[in-house]
Amino acid sequence: MKYTLRGLSALIAYPSEELQTHIGGVRAALHQEAELSPEALARLEPVFDAFGRDDLFDLQSHYCELFDSSRALSLHLFEHVHGDGRQRGQAMIDLGQAYLARGFMMRETELPDYLPMFLEFLSVLPKEEAEEWLGQPAHVLAALEQRLAERESYYAGVLHSLVRLAERRPAPEAAPDLPDYRDPATPEEVDRAWEDAPINFNAPLGESAEPSRLITRLRAAQRDANVQAKGG
Repeated sequence: MKYTLRGLSALIAYPSEELQTHIGGVRAALHQEAELSPEALARLEPVFDAFGRDDLFDLQSHYCELFDSSRALSLHLFEHVHGDGRQRGQAMIDLGQAYLARGFMMRETELPDYLPMFLEFLSVLPKEEAEEWLGQPAHVLAALEQRLAERESYYAGVLHSLVRLAERRPAPEAAPDLPDYRDPATPEEVDRAWEDAPINFNAPLGESAEPSRLITRLRAAQRDANVQAKGG
């Protein structure tokens, strides 16, 4: 499962010249490890076709138009359940500490809830533990798959594969509905949507954030959002 998670992480990350050069190797690794069903592998073919056909600048432009200007398609998992709430910062601290506790070092330029980063982390875990972790944000992954499919984006195939892997270890409780964000209409709204308070990832390690704690925070954030909506 390690190479499957790493391959899907690479496919959903910002397109790079290195990835475009080695896209055939990513495809081969996914097929050889055989963690995905033939149907899921077939749904990834449009991604491989795009990387083999399109100019790198066009790939990057498409990626930015999808993921960098739309809260509804954000690849930061906690964006979909915490929004701008204060719980988001603590949840990311917990997740970052879980990474450190397992010897996984993050790139300084990314936050721990960034989906490609999260998948890289899962790829270093034992298979059963990785499946358990991946099952926690399964409802977020399913929502992203649906939203990408509605936009007829080839990235929907990547999320489809992740949802299929996540379903091996479903969350123990029914997942809540996610907020249906309205995409920001102006550059100013985009800037405001992505503003966050500074987060201290050097805080002392406390209790490690296990999958059960991760989903607890995801669901608690949804309850807070519902309360705020009713009161406001």
